[in-house]
Amino acid sequence: MEILLYVAGILFMLVGLGLSIGLHEIGHLVPAKLFGVRVGQYMIGFGPRLWSKRIGETEYGFKVLPVGGFISMSGMYPASEGKQVRGLFRTLVQDARSANDETIAEGAESRVFYRLPVWKRIIVMLGGPLMNLLLAIIIFTVLASGIGLQQGTTTIASVTECVLPAGTTQSECEPSDPASPAAEAGILPGDVLVSIDGMPVSNFAETTAIVQAAPGETLDMVVSREGDEVALTITPIAAERSLTDASGQPVLDGDGAQVVAEVGYVGMGAQMGFVPQPIGTGVEMAGENTARVANLIVQLPVKLWDVGVSLVTGTERDPNGPLSVVGVGRLAGEVAATDAPVLNRFVVLLSLLGSLNIALFVFNLIPLLPLDGGHIAVALWDGIRRAWAKLFRRPPPAPVDATRLVPLTVVVAVVLIAMGALLMIADVVNPVNLFQ
Repeated sequence: MEILLYVAGILFMLVGLGLSIGLHEIGHLVPAKLFGVRVGQYMIGFGPRLWSKRIGETEYGFKVLPVGGFISMSGMYPASEGKQVRGLFRTLVQDARSANDETIAEGAESRVFYRLPVWKRIIVMLGGPLMNLLLAIIIFTVLASGIGLQQGTTTIASVTECVLPAGTTQSECEPSDPASPAAEAGILPGDVLVSIDGMPVSNFAETTAIVQAAPGETLDMVVSREGDEVALTITPIAAERSLTDASGQPVLDGDGAQVVAEVGYVGMGAQMGFVPQPIGTGVEMAGENTARVANLIVQLPVKLWDVGVSLVTGTERDPNGPLSVVGVGRLAGEVAATDAPVLNRFVVLLSLLGSLNIALFVFNLIPLLPLDGGHIAVALWDGIRRAWAKLFRRPPPAPVDATRLVPLTVVVAVVLIAMGALLMIADVVNPVNLFQ
């Protein structure tokens, strides 16, 4: 059964990745067609063709390797018109120009990408990454507002009999240990918090914030017990405690150490559950994920070096480091096969898929060809040149011939292939393990 669940997790992520790639390319396809550009192909995957069907002027299909996708737009660059190139990489540039010329169909010379106004070119190239961002926002919104984030609920799970010092290894109460305020107040496991200090509460985090801010103060509390509301009073004591956030995770300082502070303490714990969040939480989660991925990309050379070192030495990998498709699939399989409630596993898988779409969004905006960001950078440079010429009343310049950047594009492609190969090998030989 565990093997079947593992395979199911991998399949879930493969299908999710395929949909994400497909929607990314639709984000390019739809505005391109709306702006009149001839699109010859819409393909999911690379390598040999598995299946395709021509609808109108566009061939739609799937290829063997599901690690990306593309649409073939007519005239990404100006036609070569017999221009010759000199230099070390002239063959590469000439081949790129020939391939580009082949996309320009006879009679459709005006329906080419490079002739679009700059703003339309940017919309076409932004469409793919923005589709991934939108998909991530939808996923995170479903998680946060539809299912809910796992937090302490208003139902009390446990009441501590006595007050133990912070950091102690003592697990049993001694006769000399003072009773906890929660035990003294008569709070029982199963009670549901209604209000504290006159403030209605909807989750345990709200209760914790009121208690921690009121050491030594007597607070009125109302709980629901077996359908009846019971009024209680409780007086938090001042105690050093490790701080936790709304989801019960430890609060860490800048050095990664858990924060300990003297706060109000009563000695009760809550049942964990999925608590629906405000509708805007999905956008906030997408923003936080975007910032993390952007930071990871800035540090990518260092992170890749660390992956290489861990691969050679066998040391533990950084769980927050980069992963290949293989690594994401392995994590999905492990999550699906772990011993946890089905809903919990589904939530983690959806979260992985949302984070994957954020990674596709940010990574594709890197301003280097052949990535979408590179095409956006070319369009912006073309716009700047045209604006400069207009400012000084000069004739409009010829469109930017991005085929001259083919050598740089090849270098970027080789680096991306090498990076993918390193991560795939590392994810097979020394994978990230989240369930140690």
